[in-house]
Amino acid sequence: MRNIEVTVGRTGVLTPTAVFDPIFLAGTSVSRASLHNGDIIANLGVGIGDTIKVRKAGDIIPEVIGVVHHPENAEPYRMPTACPSCGAPVVHLEDEAALRCVWECPAQSLRNIIHFASRDAMDIDGLGTAVATQLVEKDLVHSAADLYDLTLEQLLTLEKFKEKSATNLLHAIEN
Repeated sequence: MRNIEVTVGRTGVLTPTAVFDPIFLAGTSVSRASLHNGDIIANLGVGIGDTIKVRKAGDIIPEVIGVVHHPENAEPYRMPTACPSCGAPVVHLEDEAALRCVWECPAQSLRNIIHFASRDAMDIDGLGTAVATQLVEKDLVHSAADLYDLTLEQLLTLEKFKEKSATNLLHAIEN
């Protein structure tokens, strides 16, 4: 295993993912696998540099299920004590295995906006991950409600946005 990346979801949950050299698993090339949460990491004793065992849960999602070999002097990985997005202290809520960032940080805002605009929610055509990322990074939106205050001028500051695409996005948001 080369690394462990920790991302923040829309509810603030920190999710660790193992990153490793590509392997062929159940018909596909895989180079990332879920570690689920800090408790799983601790139970498996997973550390960076370990040789890990990976399977596809439900034949779809790669997950780490064991450690085959620890390098000499290897130390188990420890989950961060601060949010990787905003730096706020993370909390371990009672009865939950997950760590959470309880602040409305940029990563949560981005995930919330992506979810809000998705096909299963408001189905806003033209507002995918790339556009949502730009909107958050340029500090144009902090929540889904801010989408309704966007102007043509603001959208024209986004990469690959011309008047037609900006107008189309404004109409999609309005619809």
